[in-house]
Amino acid sequence: MRILASAAALMLAAAPAMAQTPAATEQPLLHQLASDVRPERMRADIESMVSFGTRHTLSDQVSETRGIGAARRWAEREFRQIGAGCGGCLEIALPEDTVTGNRVPTPTRVVNVLAIQRGTGDPNRVIIISGHIDSRVTDVMDFTADAPGANDDASGVAAVLEAARVLSKHRFDATLVYAALSGEEQGLLGGKILADYAKTQGWVVEANLNNDIVGNSEGQSGVRDTTRVRVFSEGTKTVETAAQAERRRYNGGEVDSSSRNLARFVDGLAERYLANFDVEMIYRTDRYGRGGDQVEMLRAGFPAVRISEGAENYDRQHQDLRTENGVHYGDTVDGVDFDYLGQVARLNIVSMAALASAPMAPAGVTIEGAVKPDTTVKWQAVPGAAGYRVWWRSTTDPQWRFSRNAGADDTQMVLPGIVIDDYFFGVSAISDDGYESPVVFPGAPGAFVSVGDPAPPAR
Repeated sequence: MRILASAAALMLAAAPAMAQTPAATEQPLLHQLASDVRPERMRADIESMVSFGTRHTLSDQVSETRGIGAARRWAEREFRQIGAGCGGCLEIALPEDTVTGNRVPTPTRVVNVLAIQRGTGDPNRVIIISGHIDSRVTDVMDFTADAPGANDDASGVAAVLEAARVLSKHRFDATLVYAALSGEEQGLLGGKILADYAKTQGWVVEANLNNDIVGNSEGQSGVRDTTRVRVFSEGTKTVETAAQAERRRYNGGEVDSSSRNLARFVDGLAERYLANFDVEMIYRTDRYGRGGDQVEMLRAGFPAVRISEGAENYDRQHQDLRTENGVHYGDTVDGVDFDYLGQVARLNIVSMAALASAPMAPAGVTIEGAVKPDTTVKWQAVPGAAGYRVWWRSTTDPQWRFSRNAGADDTQMVLPGIVIDDYFFGVSAISDDGYESPVVFPGAPGAFVSVGDPAPPAR
């Protein structure tokens, strides 16, 4: 009876939420950043990218007016101009590889354009926003036909550039990376180059927000929906080992990868800081049978999500420019809703700023409580954390529901009367000014930094 009473009291004291509240206090900066987005600048960006005719990965790399080479040099100039406006706060990097493959029949240079805004406190912790600058038409090997790629994916690159313009005016604890990737349509080549570069640099990538097809609000049916965006996230980790999978199948974690909890974090920010714009979390790595550059980041073990518009129009994707039976085919500028794209950019910018201002997501999260009436949650101290929050929810609840706060010196919490069998648990870290990290699920399934194989489950 005592245990039941204490559990009920604890539940009543905990604060329920529709999604994780990613800031312990309201953050005026995040409202300001959202208001600084200018859709007209993104329109100019997309029109510039479309003006290069085609940005196919196999297209001209020498011309200054047509082809992928001209497009990526334009992106580099844009980043340099943004950097000049913030006193040189952006470092430009051009990681590349010479690639051959199924969609690259001859050795071809594939070059990414990165702008790096170093963090002031923990510069090795990195948050990346990405979009791919290359384009295509119906035949993925046709590199001569006009391929405007206004929505797929000049819209994503425009969001990346707008994020750089807005966020470069501020300083953050973690490093922000703005990435215009090449080669996505030919096999996620730019994503692989980015992942390899991040590993070579020794970056601790806390999040990759990959924006691919984010500018259209009118679906194939003709119905326009300006109020939602989809965030795709993997459930179990791509890099999960056989031993980790065995433990996870036994104890749970199928819907609590670091990428999934990153998606929950983004969802919570949309509820708090964006007007009439909802994140629809999709429990898939990507759209059915399709893929984007975040897949290569996941293969490298980095938390990553794909952000895509809520209503796709397939007549405007991967299509030769033409009109048939009164239907317009092709990915042209008139298919982009710039106010909607502005909302997507705001979501990215607020998410990046919140992540970069919060402490790193906790490591070493574990739980104990088998054959006990209480659950003990443990974690490792995080630099810069002024406190922590222990979360729990029913095993069938999609969102973190209940929480209790812990102090800066605490590295464990006992939850009286909360039976370990009946709930999922997690921990977030909170800064002294109220920014909160994503929630971390215990063990390898939820770790934001890959961990070794667990001990085998108890028999």
